[in-house]
Amino acid sequence: QVQLVESGGGLVQAGGSLRLSCTASGRYNMGWFRQAPGKEREFVVFISWSGRYTAYADSAKGRFTISRDNAKNTAYLQMNSLKPEDTAVYYCAARNSYYGAYNSERLYDYWGQGTQVTVSS
Repeated sequence: QVQLVESGGGLVQAGGSLRLSCTASGRYNMGWFRQAPGKEREFVVFISWSGRYTAYADSAKGRFTISRDNAKNTAYLQMNSLKPEDTAVYYCAARNSYYGAYNSERLYDYWGQGTQVTVSS
């Protein structure tokens, strides 16, 4: 069975940085969603299986960078200039298909366990 294991969350001050990692049991198109308390889960970033295409939510543009190391089947989310509104549980996700909306939660096939990111004021 496909498994996604993610890590890298934690507590950081506003303006600080965190790096999330997500390791899959295969090579997939991957991304992160996040869910803040009382909020719906929202799309954050996407990277194709080759790493050639990436997409970012408006909230992440200019601050977050997604990359991957296919030799390790691992995607990385570098988060800089973190804001309190970035506080959420971040869920790594993977999908077999490159086609379809990259920000559509229902098109992802596998999900990580989530990692908490807390940004203090």
